[in-house]
Amino acid sequence: MDRAGRPAHSSGNRRRSGRVSLPRLHAEGDIVTSKHLPGAEDADEAEGPEQPHVLTRERLMTNSLDEMVRGAFGAQLMSETDRARSLHETLEQRPPGSGPVWLFGYGSLIWNPTIHYADSRFARVEGWQRAFCLSTPVGRGTPENPGLVLALDEGGYCEGVAFRIEEAVLVQELSLIWRREMLTGAYIPRWLPLHDAEGKVFGQGIGFVVNRAGPQYADLTEADVVRRLATAVGHLGSAADYLRQTHRGLRRLGIRDALLDRLLPLVAQAQERTG
Repeated sequence: MDRAGRPAHSSGNRRRSGRVSLPRLHAEGDIVTSKHLPGAEDADEAEGPEQPHVLTRERLMTNSLDEMVRGAFGAQLMSETDRARSLHETLEQRPPGSGPVWLFGYGSLIWNPTIHYADSRFARVEGWQRAFCLSTPVGRGTPENPGLVLALDEGGYCEGVAFRIEEAVLVQELSLIWRREMLTGAYIPRWLPLHDAEGKVFGQGIGFVVNRAGPQYADLTEADVVRRLATAVGHLGSAADYLRQTHRGLRRLGIRDALLDRLLPLVAQAQERTG
């Protein structure tokens, strides 16, 4: 393991089936509790505590998330104008001839996408790995005890879910994603080649990679990652629950992740010690 709690080389093991059975036009994130997806038979049984404030499509449409985080982020908070510009620039950089637009989910998007999408499937990106390297002083923590959420950081590979978005609703749906992921400049949207289970590129997808130059980037030791995940709680729930939900969502898709497999019992043990 390196700093930020990352495996030395990878962020998951290869799965055998390329297609995942996610519900179409799924908006509310019931992936965790509805259909039993591939791999569900050995997933965690307990669903974990409910988040105090679930992030829903409706909340994103009304932009209430901005109001929730404004006090913590202040001047770092991106304006709607800046987000619209960022989205426009990202779509302008769309690789020519790349086919339909996909969105790559590797964290909470897996179990709570909040968008309408036409199709979903297993995807793997090379050169980027899942890491708890993004500090959050609001959603899963507080300014006094910031939590951690996942981001794509340099190195290895990452397995997750690609959501295909129809052209007719592309700007509408991605605008919601920008309100969710681009609250500040903590993430950088990038076009990433998406590989299927056999290693073939099937399309290009938007993935959110960490901004290493930003103030929220957290290059922590594993001990610090475990402590933050075990103790931090914010408006959207605990950092530990975020870890459990993501681990459960991946397992139900048949995806094993070495990082999350390792952190889950360590965080549980830390919580037991602190009572």
